[in-house]
Amino acid sequence: MTRTTVEASIRVLLGDDHRIVREGLKQVLADAPEIVVCAEGTTGDEVLACATSRGGDNGIDVVLLDIAMPGRDGLDVLQELKRRWPLLPVLMLSTYPEKQYAVRCIKLGASGYLNKSADADDMIAAVRKVAAGGVFVTPLTAEALAGAVGASGSRRGPEALSHREDQVFRLLIMGRSVSEIGAQLQLAPNTVSTYRSRILEKTGTRNDVELALYAERLGKGAPV
Repeated sequence: MTRTTVEASIRVLLGDDHRIVREGLKQVLADAPEIVVCAEGTTGDEVLACATSRGGDNGIDVVLLDIAMPGRDGLDVLQELKRRWPLLPVLMLSTYPEKQYAVRCIKLGASGYLNKSADADDMIAAVRKVAAGGVFVTPLTAEALAGAVGASGSRRGPEALSHREDQVFRLLIMGRSVSEIGAQLQLAPNTVSTYRSRILEKTGTRNDVELALYAERLGKGAPV
């Protein structure tokens, strides 16, 4: 059965700032005749604009969204999408290990989390499942969720960071200064400094160098 003989029933909005990644994802999804990428965004604001122009969940069935978007990051966009269209499934993508971000994404309303290196069959299965109203959870994500429940009383480590603290954390380990972070997140420098102090306390580090080494041990390099 060829793609031209099947009417697309799963319309996907793809959000990723890397053209090669987008083309690769489209090639993977092209193996499923009922899935079509109907729109693409390269920044968080573009994704939101595309979703709005297509009427949200009236014109889109699934959003495939990278965490590390330029400007407004994927986690912010996820929350805004769920605020506007609570029933619109959002499947988060990243190169970050599932144990680091899957739980955070699902807590913020994502219908699933996939590493960009996921098998093509898993990618298609994930899109199909969330489009049908389900939640796609890999064994690693399930393990991470179970671990988060078990550590719910802990106030140290990456899971203890709030969403905003996590944003600042990721920018700090990329080498951004307090003023640069403030400009990107539209926060006052003293507010960023407060977040930085909380991050150091929760991660048990004393300065930005130790924080970068801590992130490296966790497998949190610069986002892709």
